[in-house]
Amino acid sequence: MRLNNKVALITGGSQGIGRAIAVRFASEGAMVAISGRGIEALNETAAFITAQGGQVLVIEGDVQYKEQVEQMVDRVISQWGRIDILVNNAGVNHPAAFLEITVEDWDWHMNINLKGTFLVSQRVSLEMVKQKQGGSIIQMSSVNGLAAEADQAHYNATKGGINLLAMSMALELAPYDIRVNALCPGFIETRLTKPLIDNPPAIANYLKTIPMKRVGQPEDIAAAALFMASDDSSYMTGHCMVVDGGQLIKLA
Repeated sequence: MRLNNKVALITGGSQGIGRAIAVRFASEGAMVAISGRGIEALNETAAFITAQGGQVLVIEGDVQYKEQVEQMVDRVISQWGRIDILVNNAGVNHPAAFLEITVEDWDWHMNINLKGTFLVSQRVSLEMVKQKQGGSIIQMSSVNGLAAEADQAHYNATKGGINLLAMSMALELAPYDIRVNALCPGFIETRLTKPLIDNPPAIANYLKTIPMKRVGQPEDIAAAALFMASDDSSYMTGHCMVVDGGQLIKLA
């Protein structure tokens, strides 16, 4: 198993992409801690992982608050003594036209998507440095961090920031053998994209922008995350990996 006896913390780990990553990591031998704001969904995911024979720790917490991040990381250390892998998956997206974005909505996106990623990354990095065993940090970004999409200026900005944060961290943490990469999914089937997927004319039109002509699945992203977390990517750091069915390469 590719992550045997590794300890992974996955924020936003209760559903969608985060859930798929937690399930995949556990199936590869990792002990997974999943955090989020919805305890019911966290418990459901934990029950599934446990039923599959995996080891899982549930932590209710909000990444935008430093105190809760401290408690989150402390619980993982208390349970398993270390953290080898971090996946910063917690995030929000509430589309709005640029001229209509409120300061409150802007701050909400920044606080969870970018500030939250910073807070968890810094806290876990400090632990990894103390452990002196290296580590892998995966920042969940988006193709929106590499190309703009209308009605998503606030979201786009956070994801672009996450990409540069990953590069900056990779540069400074390389001497400690800590790798930091960003994962940039395209259009993936989640609760946020389900309304579009369930609208046949709309999804048929949208799929014209994707050369592979299909909607990505959370498991597609989990497979990429597994590569980034494992020793298979031991010489990769500061990279933004795109998993989007070819959407970014299509001009028209």
